[in-house]
Amino acid sequence: MNDAQYGQDTERTYERAGFGAPVRRGARPAIVVVDLTRGFTEDRFPSGADLTEVVGATSALIEAGRPAGVPVVFTTIAYTAAEATGDAVTWLHKARGMRALVEGGEEVTIDPRLPRAARDHVIAKKGASAFFGTTLASLLTGLGRDTVLVCGATTSGCVRATAVDAVQWGFSVLVPRECVGDRAAGPHEANLFDIQAKYGDVIDLEDATAYLSALPGAAS
Repeated sequence: MNDAQYGQDTERTYERAGFGAPVRRGARPAIVVVDLTRGFTEDRFPSGADLTEVVGATSALIEAGRPAGVPVVFTTIAYTAAEATGDAVTWLHKARGMRALVEGGEEVTIDPRLPRAARDHVIAKKGASAFFGTTLASLLTGLGRDTVLVCGATTSGCVRATAVDAVQWGFSVLVPRECVGDRAAGPHEANLFDIQAKYGDVIDLEDATAYLSALPGAAS
């Protein structure tokens, strides 16, 4: 919670309602990198913003999890040409800028600055949540995971939707604040506040990397 931004009255209201307790941190986390594709991380695209710092922080988090074998799942939003130009996807009537995210285009390519490895997983999706209409829940279950560190873009859209669905699927949620970004500061901060209050723990990158470094096998 952020007293300076939202005020003490807001803080007290949420505390009285019983929100904001810390989540259980499991011993078998996974990192889910939501839509850090060029169409979102580069401001030369209408749908994007300069998320260089987010990409750098997420890269550091991924590298911190490598010694312990923490699985990494990347997601990308990609539509067929028919979906992008037609009426089949209702969301595209509201978020028309997303019609540029067409399969095979550079906008849907995962940012090449991220440290992808052959063992990492990639999931294509059509909606905001990385879970909706995808195999992510069964993948995480098959990998024996109990906690999800959610990174990516945008905080107010696909990150928030993924955090909500993750906890509804039974995974504890951690969101390293340096590893998520948005097009504007207001929606970014408001959604971090809401995630912290109701769905997961919004933590610093230092805390997140320390958590990963302390996992069994991390020192070997």
